[in-house]
Amino acid sequence: MRLACRRDILRFAGMAFPFLTNACLAELVLAQSSAGKIRGVLKLNNSGKPVLAVRETQVLITGDEPTMAVFLDKRVHGLELELIGDSLPNGSFSTGPIHTKAMYVLRENKRLFVTYWCDVCSIRTYSPGVCWCCQEDTELDIRERYDN
Repeated sequence: MRLACRRDILRFAGMAFPFLTNACLAELVLAQSSAGKIRGVLKLNNSGKPVLAVRETQVLITGDEPTMAVFLDKRVHGLELELIGDSLPNGSFSTGPIHTKAMYVLRENKRLFVTYWCDVCSIRTYSPGVCWCCQEDTELDIRERYDN
């Protein structure tokens, strides 16, 4: 479906809706997302909260604590993500828990997993932070496979 917004008139699938404003665009984007999926570029809004830039709007995204840690990781900002979860009535999107593998980086038509790797201990984790063993920082490691 094609979305375009010009001169305060939202055009959706070739039809003009003069009373539908950009404020309604987030709901329209989420309504058209199939099977609880949404795609966009990860950014932080002016309040420092994670959002996906989807077409001409920003959709506030939430998740469990490890998922939110990934969303707040500066190394992931600017990447195109696909999230799986639920659209909420307030126009935001709730991402599934980290153990459900509900977050992917989209690169070259591939869905890649966000992981973090400790070179010292060879331990993989799925949210950023220090290694639970050596306490060194883990490195972002976007991979085609979820396991080692």
